[in-house]
Amino acid sequence: MRTTVTLAADVAAAVQGMRRAEGIGVSEAVNRLVRDGLVKPAAAARYEHISYELGQRIDIADIGEVLSLLDEV
Repeated sequence: MRTTVTLAADVAAAVQGMRRAEGIGVSEAVNRLVRDGLVKPAAAARYEHISYELGQRIDIADIGEVLSLLDEV
């Protein structure tokens, strides 16, 4: 089956790069790139914030008081 397709500049560059790197034809490069795009991406790793006890020396429950203390520094 022959079909005419117009590729965006970035896609054409990816095709050309793959052709040069792997010594393959346009059809093979396009098919590989399309197949790669069809693969469902793996779930992103869950972010977990790491915190450390710093030996809190002021009460941070009252932010106004904290800001006043910082103004004095």
